[in-house]
Formats: sequence, C-alpha cells, structure tokens
Amino acid sequence: MYTPVLRRLVALGGAQGMRAFSSSATVSEAIKRITVVGGGQMGAGIAQVAATFDHQVTLVDVSPEALERGRQYMGKSLGRVAKKKFPEDPAQQTNWVDSILGRIQGSTELSKGVSQADLVVEAIVENINVKQRLFADVAQAAPADCILASNTSSLPIGRIFENLSAERRALAVGLHFFNPVAQMKLVEVVRTGENSEEIVQKALDFVRAIGKSPAVCQDTPGFIVNRLLLPYMMEAIRLLERGVADSRDIDTAMKLGAGYPMGPFELADYVGLDTVKAIVDGWYTDGEGLKGDSLFMPSPKLNELVAAGHLGVKSGQGFYNYKK
Repeated sequence: MYTPVLRRLVALGGAQGMRAFSSSATVSEAIKRITVVGGGQMGAGIAQVAATFDHQVTLVDVSPEALERGRQYMGKSLGRVAKKKFPEDPAQQTNWVDSILGRIQGSTELSKGVSQADLVVEAIVENINVKQRLFADVAQAAPADCILASNTSSLPIGRIFENLSAERRALAVGLHFFNPVAQMKLVEVVRTGENSEEIVQKALDFVRAIGKSPAVCQDTPGFIVNRLLLPYMMEAIRLLERGVADSRDIDTAMKLGAGYPMGPFELADYVGLDTVKAIVDGWYTDGEGLKGDSLFMPSPKLNELVAAGHLGVKSGQGFYNYKK
C-alpha cells in the first residue's frame, strides 16, 4: 500500500534494430504482464500502447477516480485511432476499443498490482524521493525476476534505484517514453553499469514488441533527447533576454532555417515552462558533470514566467498566449 506521502505525491503525478509491429504482433516472450504505476497522461498512454499490442496491463493509481480519469483518457485516445482504422464501421470501432480496454485492469493496491508483473513502469511525479519510496515498496511485492523501469525524463536512473538490493538494481532500467505516447515512436532505453546485456535486450524486445523504436544510452543527465533539447531551449531564451530577436522570429528562423517542426519557444510552452525550469535548475545545482555549467544557469525570463503561473500551453499563457 502507499504511504501518505506517496499517496499525495503520486496523485500529483497522475492529475503521462528498429522494426515496427502490427497490433497482432507476438508479445515479447520475456515480458507479457505489465504494471504501470501512475494513471496520468503518460502512464495511461503507456498502458494503452502495451494493451494495444496484446499485453495484459494493470494500471495502478491512488484512487478509483484517478483510475477512471486514466481510463477515459485511454478511451478517447483509442477512439480517435479507431475512427481512422474503421472509418465506415462504428460497431467495429467500439469493439476494437473495448477489446483493448478489456486487457487493462485498474488497482489502487500497489502490492497486489505488481505481484505478478514481468515489468513495472512508473510514471509518477518527477521527484526522486517519491520514486525511491515507490520502488522500495515495489521491490517488496514484485516477483524476483521482475524488471523495474522508470519513465523519468531527467532524474538519474542509478539514483532512483540506489537503495534497492544489488539483485534488484541489476534488473532496473530507464524506459523514457515521449508525450503523447500513442503517437511518439521513440523510447529511450537507459542502462546503468549494473545491467546485464540480457536485461537490456529484454527491455529492447519489449519496446519493439509495442511498436516503438528504441535508442539505447548510458545513465547520464537528460539521456539523449533532453540533454540536447534543454541547452537549445535555454540558449533561445538567452537570445531573447539579450534582445537579439523576439520569440516569434527565433521560432520562425529555426522552423524555416533548420527544418524543425516547432521553434524553441513553442516547444518550451508545449513541454511546460515549470518542467523546463525544474530540469535545468536541478542540473545546474546537482547534475552529474553539469553542476554550475553556464548552459543551465538560471534564466530571469524563465523564472519570471513560472513565478507568474505562465507555464505554457497547459496554463494558457507562456511565451505565447493560448487563451485567444
């Protein structure tokens, strides 16, 4: 069961050889039963994709209401896919959605939810202490050979699992999905120095078995994508602060000059300015190999927007106004 602190903080998080597989693909031999902890947008998305590819999924959250919100999110997401898949057959659309949702069960009891899992993926609040406590509870209840995975986008995988036994740490990896999970093909598979090749391979097999393309990297701040994206976004903000160009012109330059689908300010607003700030502040003060790096030094403009509650798309205002 969750501790009171876990209950509160998990709720905050619940409020998300590259070959493609069809929905009839064979389930990975090693990983068939998936437990996803956290029923927010990321967790529900992971659960949806795993169930779509014939895995049995348990979605764990702190309350029936949180689970229902996750189920509604999955139903709407699947409904959009079904309309494209069966455009002339509403009955088939409904049957397809129901068949996938039928492979997902919900639970508010963590120990019960992980008791038969081959893989546990957490998608809760981005707080290392909460994640550590969660996995301490998971380690007590999950099978001895269960693979443990964090969906963190910025926290060190090794630190998340550092309090577990050596046997458990050897089975712990990062599986960083991208939002929205159903559409984004990439999953970063983050390995630590304690993983065997067999465990990494099982993680890769699972990622491919749910129709995603893996990219393997070592346990380093930001992994691959965020390690490159965050300096890019921060340098764009500093150009704005220095008066070199305004946000719209910088975005236009990067879209038309570099071929990016979104400019850095559009991307920052989409990610959430509070999330951007939390990541770069963490790296600047305590990032391995990044502490004190000028690339991540605090930004007055970013601090000002976050303090005002202008967090981007989710709040209706960030670098741009989305309330019009």
